[in-house]
Amino acid sequence: MFTNIRRLSFIVLAAALTLSAADPFIGTWKMNPAKSKYTSGDSPKSSTMTYSQDGDWIVGKLDSVTADGKLQTSTNRYKRDGKEYPYSSPAAGTGTITIKTGDANSAEATIKTPISAITVRSVVAKDGKSMQRTIKGTDPQGKPVSSVALFEKQ
Repeated sequence: MFTNIRRLSFIVLAAALTLSAADPFIGTWKMNPAKSKYTSGDSPKSSTMTYSQDGDWIVGKLDSVTADGKLQTSTNRYKRDGKEYPYSSPAAGTGTITIKTGDANSAEATIKTPISAITVRSVVAKDGKSMQRTIKGTDPQGKPVSSVALFEKQ
C-alpha cells in the first residue's frame, strides 16, 4: 500500500510540474474588438495571433484585417531571452524584436525599425482565457501609437 501511495504522489507531482511548465502564451488568440481600445490609429477589424513553440524558439504569427479591409500577415521567430532577433511585419516594416519575461504570465516586447519603436506588454489572465496587450510607441510615420487590446484564447 505504501508503494501505491508513493506512485500516486509521484504521478500527481509529475502532472503538477508538467502543468506548471506549460507556457500560457502558446495557442491561438482572437482579438475582441468590443473590449479593445485604440486611442491612435485605426482599429483592425479583426486580429488573430498564434504562438507555437519550435524547440526553445517561439513562433508568432499574426493575421489581421485592417480598418480598410486589407489582410495583413506576419510570422516571426524569437526567444524570450532579452536578445535582439530579426522582425518583420506589414505595419511596422523590418527591424528587430527583443522579448523579456516578467513572470510566467507576462512578457514585454520592444520592436525597433529604422523609423519606429513600439513596446508591447502582454499579460495572460490567471485563468488563461484572455490576454491583454498594451502597445505604446511611434508608427513608421512618426505618429504616437497607443492601444489596449483584449484577446481571447481559442
